[in-house]
Amino acid sequence: MKHRDKLLGILWLALYLLFAIAPLIFMLVGERPMGRDLIRELSVAFGFTGIGLMALHFVLTARITAVKAPFGSDVVYHFHHRMGYITLALWLAHPVILFIKYEWARQLLNVFTAPWRARYGVFSVVAIILLMVFAVARKRLKIEYILWRILHGALAIIAMLLVMAHAYLVGRYIGTPAKQALWLVYGGISVLLVAYLRIYKPWQMLRRPYRVVEVRPQHGAVWSLALEPVGHQGLRFQAGQFAWLTAWRSPFAAHEHPFSFSSSSEQTGHIEFAVKELGDFTATIGRLEAGQPIYVDGPYGAFSPDRYTDLDVLVLIAGGVGIAPMMSILRTMADRGDATPVVLLYGSQTWEMASFREELAELEHTLNLKVAHVLERPPVGWEGEIGYVTQDVLKRHLPAASQRYRVFICGPTGMLNAVEAALEALGVPERFIHMERFDLA
Repeated sequence: MKHRDKLLGILWLALYLLFAIAPLIFMLVGERPMGRDLIRELSVAFGFTGIGLMALHFVLTARITAVKAPFGSDVVYHFHHRMGYITLALWLAHPVILFIKYEWARQLLNVFTAPWRARYGVFSVVAIILLMVFAVARKRLKIEYILWRILHGALAIIAMLLVMAHAYLVGRYIGTPAKQALWLVYGGISVLLVAYLRIYKPWQMLRRPYRVVEVRPQHGAVWSLALEPVGHQGLRFQAGQFAWLTAWRSPFAAHEHPFSFSSSSEQTGHIEFAVKELGDFTATIGRLEAGQPIYVDGPYGAFSPDRYTDLDVLVLIAGGVGIAPMMSILRTMADRGDATPVVLLYGSQTWEMASFREELAELEHTLNLKVAHVLERPPVGWEGEIGYVTQDVLKRHLPAASQRYRVFICGPTGMLNAVEAALEALGVPERFIHMERFDLA
């Protein structure tokens, strides 16, 4: 990672910690209610910290490039998921402690007789519980992805507004102008970030549209979607990054989906994505026609060898449509005349499911590239690797220990976890292993 990205990452982590605990600090300083026991103060502290973390979730999901650049979008979203559990725990700890300790607090659960300040608090807890239930069990509940995204965003906004109204009406810890100003800042940040993501960015996408050039079928139920900019010069991206695409609808409709660039980053006037038929939206890609408008929001992600200069050999490991960013990396290297040695391990169910296999064979002659296909169900007479990308397979193909190399892995979650464990067992340092996870929801 470049030195600038490291410094930026440290800065964002420090700011995250500061903004997470700022409400708690403001609660503790200045005039506070007297005669309240420790357990009650602890309950309030949990609640204020939970509110600070909730406001920061809007920052994590706002697609602010500068925030995600040092870490990568998948790492930020993974952090967002994990911090969601902590936020929920803090929100629940506040009322649960009160209900256990004080009999009067239990009466506030009756929303028909409780004062509005208590109702807002109860409703905010209900909202965040529903938000987490839908997020964790979306697939089991068979909630369509776009509907879930709308529900997720709406419940987050509702929970935040309700909890801020609750704290403001209680008023015991935010009674001074300075503390009220802080409350307005947190609420304002949340509103502005929602407006940025759902109003400003779609407006920018409308001003910089793309149109379909062609849609080419590939092996493995994958489509190559080629686009060109309309009325502008296109975008710059690093090989391995991804973008959010909106087709068939206005970008204001919040129907975008993430896909990796598969084209060379040297060709800015023509971009391509590799899209596998996996769901309702991806099944429609093949029906797109030349000239049809598409909107692109990107680039995003830190999954790119361009961010590193400390390598003698590049190792790429792909599974299924995880070959998409690898094609972008290889095509970029071909356009640059890059002679860096590359090892590609590509796992597929069958030979017919191996996308881009003909082009990969050609690139072996163009680049200093060695491709090893790993097939779960190989054809008769297959002499290559069989099964999965295991520790034994890695042993046979990884560069010598004396060479400096970084490993880039993209594919199904199960494969990523298994390959990461195998690499670490072989002694590959964790900092040299880079993964792209698209389980963003």
